[in-house]
Amino acid sequence: MKIRLFITACLLLIGVVSCDEEKLNPVNPNQLSVETFFVSGPQLEAGINAAYSALQGLDLYIREYFFLHDMLSDDTESGGGQLEAHRNQILQGAIDPSNPLIISNWRGWYRVIHRANIVLDNAENATEEITEDLRNRIIGEAYFLRGWGYYELGSLWGGVPLMTTMATSTESATPRSTEEETFQQAISDLTMAAEMLPPKSAYGSSDLGRATNAAAQAMLAKVHLFRGDFAAARPLLQAIIGSGEYDLTARYLDNFEEENEHNIESIHEVIMTRDFGDANVWDGDGSGISFSTFRGQEYSPTAWRNLVPSMSLVNAFEKEENGAEKDDPRFSYNFYQVGDTYNNGNSVLTPDGVQGDNTRPSWRKYTMIYKQSAENMASGINFRVIRYADVLLMMAEVENELGNTAGALEYLNATRQRADVNMPLYPTAQYPTGTQEQMRRAIQHERQVEFPGEQIRNRDIRRWRRLNLLDGEPVPNFRSHHDLLPLPFAEIDNNPSLGNEDQNPGY
Repeated sequence: MKIRLFITACLLLIGVVSCDEEKLNPVNPNQLSVETFFVSGPQLEAGINAAYSALQGLDLYIREYFFLHDMLSDDTESGGGQLEAHRNQILQGAIDPSNPLIISNWRGWYRVIHRANIVLDNAENATEEITEDLRNRIIGEAYFLRGWGYYELGSLWGGVPLMTTMATSTESATPRSTEEETFQQAISDLTMAAEMLPPKSAYGSSDLGRATNAAAQAMLAKVHLFRGDFAAARPLLQAIIGSGEYDLTARYLDNFEEENEHNIESIHEVIMTRDFGDANVWDGDGSGISFSTFRGQEYSPTAWRNLVPSMSLVNAFEKEENGAEKDDPRFSYNFYQVGDTYNNGNSVLTPDGVQGDNTRPSWRKYTMIYKQSAENMASGINFRVIRYADVLLMMAEVENELGNTAGALEYLNATRQRADVNMPLYPTAQYPTGTQEQMRRAIQHERQVEFPGEQIRNRDIRRWRRLNLLDGEPVPNFRSHHDLLPLPFAEIDNNPSLGNEDQNPGY
């Protein structure tokens, strides 16, 4: 779907500019508008493609999304010495409503929601070159993207303004909803998406990357887990496991390289491509062809290396020297160290080739240097938003929290049985699983070492903290009011339905 997304995204942006009709004087009958654009199936498909493309903007997956989530967790620390001040403030716990990183993520998700609303408001207007199956699939995709957006917003900011129709002017400004209302909107949207979307196997190769019923089910399960509703998550996860559509890849790194995208483990991905070079990555907003990501440039040991794995993450991996039966090979799959080879095995990482403190490990996951000698801005590695490994470990957690501790063990051990991981199965001397509390600790450990740098850890910590399931606070510089991010000052200023009284406590 890579090329189709980009071209049709551009087409939609010609036709979705909405204005106050009183100001359209005179009216140009040849100018496209929302009312005149969506008349056919291909045009409706262009609309949903533009909604996907909003994920590929600088505000989200090109750059700011992974920065925010990684720095709010305990996965990362400052690395190469070039980390901008506003990013370092997040690491230091100096979080304020004017921070550009917070503003970018807020703005990015509302852009996704706005474009999904455009499709939902106009889906019935398309009467040419369209089947009902295609219409329903596109509507399901829009529900998925909007529900995902409200899950992101609700889990970071709590209650937010809910927009369920296309915004056309400042009169569309809405007041802040409650956190529960925000999550209920996400649940409603994702439930509709799960009912309307096809399975992955129904898509041809040109449509891989579109949302599927399993993607909606897994995202909905994440919402329920965040709220502590384990019973509601269970049937959703069981449906994915029982579908026969997914399995673990034999090789862990198949999930983080260009050559193995949309594999059997991948449930949903955000598409990236190097077909257009750097392609305006500095100011991409998802409206053009700026669909390569900064991830490798920011994290790679041979590039800026602005963030490095935290020492708490590095030390979380089981090692023989610390009493484990075996060194966890996922350490070397996630991190580079001086002396490791890269560039298809033709280069060796040397101390003078590493930015900053070269004695510490650097990120390997999602970097391009495994097959080239240097990192540049353009990386085309798709972001694996949901992996089957996540479904299995969520299922382990659900079973344990619902009292079926013995039943959780099979799901917990699955990721350790991956062919190129092959770790000793739980229970181990370091991680017994005889009680619910012991099983919980093992699950939390396994999630930490299976998903580092995948923007999962932050939300895991936030939900476990809320549910009192953590044994101590893992995030340095955390303060209780950091449980929610501040509403951006710019949003309060620009939305006439918001005031300072709507700000989250502590800001």
